[in-house]
Amino acid sequence: MKKRRPGFTIVELLVVVSIIALLIAILLPAIGKARDAARMTQSQGNLRNLSVACDTYAADWGDRQWTAVPDDAGLVGGDGVEYGEKVGCMGQMFAGYDSDGDLWGYWVAGPLCGSNSGYPGPAGYWTFCFDNVFSPHASDPGRATFGAYRLCTAKAFNSYVGDRWYDKVFFAPKDVIPFRLAEPFFDYPGEFTPNNPQNTSSQVVAYSSYVFSPAAMWNPEVTATCGFTNPKGGAPAAYKSPAVGLCKFPDLKTRMIEHHWLQNAESESNPLFSGDDPSWLFSQGYNSAPVCMFFDGSVRTKGVREAMDSDQRAAKLVDENDVCAGCDSDSRDGPAEAGLWNRSYMSAFNHGSGESSCTSPLPNNGGYGYARAYDSIVSTGMHIGTTNGIRGRDFIAVSE
Repeated sequence: MKKRRPGFTIVELLVVVSIIALLIAILLPAIGKARDAARMTQSQGNLRNLSVACDTYAADWGDRQWTAVPDDAGLVGGDGVEYGEKVGCMGQMFAGYDSDGDLWGYWVAGPLCGSNSGYPGPAGYWTFCFDNVFSPHASDPGRATFGAYRLCTAKAFNSYVGDRWYDKVFFAPKDVIPFRLAEPFFDYPGEFTPNNPQNTSSQVVAYSSYVFSPAAMWNPEVTATCGFTNPKGGAPAAYKSPAVGLCKFPDLKTRMIEHHWLQNAESESNPLFSGDDPSWLFSQGYNSAPVCMFFDGSVRTKGVREAMDSDQRAAKLVDENDVCAGCDSDSRDGPAEAGLWNRSYMSAFNHGSGESSCTSPLPNNGGYGYARAYDSIVSTGMHIGTTNGIRGRDFIAVSE
């Protein structure tokens, strides 16, 4: 008799393949979640390291926060060129030296810097840099999501980290587009260069995944409960960065956060944005939950939904306690603010057109990046336009 070789039938093979496919379908989401959690853990670690850098900077500079603008810039109404003509030569915004020894940076100079200063650019360029880079928050409509609050990578601050613009601590692994732009520079030998190491004929600059709170970089009167005061309106102390010790709610006021919508994001990029980095902003999704570093040094994930709820609750508390009764809003550029973020400030810096007051409802037509938001219900200026700045808070109470 002829001996038959053992084997599998078609049905048996199909059963095995089906089981393998089922296991893969079960395991892939779990692997994806584990990878996502690991990346978020890395971002939390980055912010803890940046918290140490902030504290070290404050220890060296009399409890001050990092800022790129002179304290007395308000003497000339926030005019950088006039400052260089009448007050003094402000410190420059250095990005760093490249591998050839050339120094890169943003510049605001003037006659008082001396004829041999060598700072490049005419007055128009200096005005552009002051308004859009040195100032805590840019008021230029086309650059409303820029300002010094986005430049923790500058040499004046990165020297407290790794002394490089492209230190990995500044880039969250889930922040796909900025990380992709920055990755070729991680092993670059110099401190900074705008020239792509992989293609020196092109230039690109990647900005940090983390941003300071611009509201906390201004004098608290700029975003005060009693009304918005335009820093370019001649308030002498408007540009003076407040001391860290002035923070009244260190466990509720954000100091640095993830700038982009990284948790629960619907897609990688915002189709309404253009340029090298069209990422969604953290405030453009109702389910967004950025990793935040608070003034007490804690690092927690806090949701936009919670921030919006806190804002509404705060407005109710202000109304019930008649907080605004003693305000003289006539002397300010905006009405008294009932919520946790100042609508007049956000409007002045081109983030929505709504205003609220102690006597009118909070409108749902403003906030950081509101005009290009993913959700029609999202409306928040948390972190960016916090009422009372460093003396304010972005959430009502601590919750994990």
